[in-house]
Amino acid sequence: MELKKNPKADLNKKSGLFFVIGLVLVLFVVWRALELRTYPKENAVVQMLTEPDNLDEVVPITEAMKLPPPTIPPAAPEVIEIVDDVDEIEETVIQSTETDQEAVVEVAPLKVEDIVVEEVEEDDVEVPFAVIENVPIFPGCNGKSNESLKACFQKKIQEHIQKHFTYPDVAVELGIEGRVYVQFIIDNTGNITQIKTRGPDKLLEKEANRIIAALPQMVPGKQRGRSVKVSYTIPITFRLQ
Repeated sequence: MELKKNPKADLNKKSGLFFVIGLVLVLFVVWRALELRTYPKENAVVQMLTEPDNLDEVVPITEAMKLPPPTIPPAAPEVIEIVDDVDEIEETVIQSTETDQEAVVEVAPLKVEDIVVEEVEEDDVEVPFAVIENVPIFPGCNGKSNESLKACFQKKIQEHIQKHFTYPDVAVELGIEGRVYVQFIIDNTGNITQIKTRGPDKLLEKEANRIIAALPQMVPGKQRGRSVKVSYTIPITFRLQ
């Protein structure tokens, strides 16, 4: 006898429906798990202030300070003696020093003996380079006019600076650069004196002073036919490339 299955009892017939239902339930559980939020629980501390029932303040017992009785001022004398003022006061008369328009002021005549003429030594005269009658002559400069000698002087100064210029190593390492203004005097013997420098750093000022101090002796400048001191100013630029 062969057994036959009832088509209504076939469990594989609704397996697809059960799979879908199970999948929906799993997705729902996963979604709720993802949306679940938890918050940390904080232990709140409740502080209570208890006030005492007895609010009576205990006042310490103090003793009063015993002060001495006030002194009684001396009584006024019964008889008041009147003394005459015998000292004489000399009054100082202050005369007015103001004058009006009609007052005549007398001026003492000036005598020739009262005039003192101070002689200025030519050695102490200092003339700027721009207005000197005869400019100092740099060694190697030749010219007949003052303008040509002045142009040659400035050219020789520039060549001297370029020849003796040395950038300080420390200034190179620190990146120091800038312009140094140098002022010096060519005295009445042609020597370089009174060198003054002003710049952004002491290292650059020291190098500029060294360059100018190395200038050769020159023929001194002349004013009215006499040798005088001549002041000259020149900028020296220190620039890193």
